[in-house]
Amino acid sequence: MEIGEVIGIVVNGAEQRVVDGTTVAELIKTLGLAGAVAVERNREIVPRAHHAATRLASGDRLELVTFVGGGL
Repeated sequence: MEIGEVIGIVVNGAEQRVVDGTTVAELIKTLGLAGAVAVERNREIVPRAHHAATRLASGDRLELVTFVGGGL
């Protein structure tokens, strides 16, 4: 597969299309998520320090969780 091709992944249960070679960090930015984001890729946690270096592959299944502060 060449860089630049579109691949299919699943993010929080929804199918998404991204350009092959997209990193976890780029996906987070594209989705407009801010602050701390916990990422699980194919049932394994991706440490925040690895987000910029972890490239997505066709068929990856990701769960993204953001943290929201607040209370009563």
